[in-house]
Amino acid sequence: MQGRPLRSGSALISPLAVVVAAAAVAVDHATKWWALNELDDRNIDLIGSFRLNLVHNDGGAFGMGGRFGFVFGLAAIGAVLFIVRTGGAFTSRWSQVGVGLVLAGALGNLLDRVFRAGDGFLGGDVVDMFDLQWWPVFNVADVCLYVGAGLLLVFAGREERAEDADA
Repeated sequence: MQGRPLRSGSALISPLAVVVAAAAVAVDHATKWWALNELDDRNIDLIGSFRLNLVHNDGGAFGMGGRFGFVFGLAAIGAVLFIVRTGGAFTSRWSQVGVGLVLAGALGNLLDRVFRAGDGFLGGDVVDMFDLQWWPVFNVADVCLYVGAGLLLVFAGREERAEDADA
């Protein structure tokens, strides 16, 4: 199945992307709320090395750059604005799901930086809870970012190929 070609110019994201983003942000923050209330003094072992383990991340990806959390917050604001402004250029359904997931990932962690206790401007800690014990601890927003980016890589490439074939 070929996707429809990319639209020229920039366009706001589709209603599908907005619904996907809203639902994913809700799930992200529901899991963070649960983790804050249930994992404060314990871990829950699930399967193999996978466990639930509450971590407050004041840095960026993989907890690096803790002193510069506000920079990651500013980058997230820029990413959200960019996605909202240009995400509509992707026209296939799966590309729009990818746009929504990337937006949800950026918003989910940005909301932590804005509203959770921390030091200074955008200094709130991001709540992480999924611990594989061989990979840095992560959250639903992080999963959304990676899955959404993967969908965009796969389906945006198909849209470009379809546009080239139509030309």
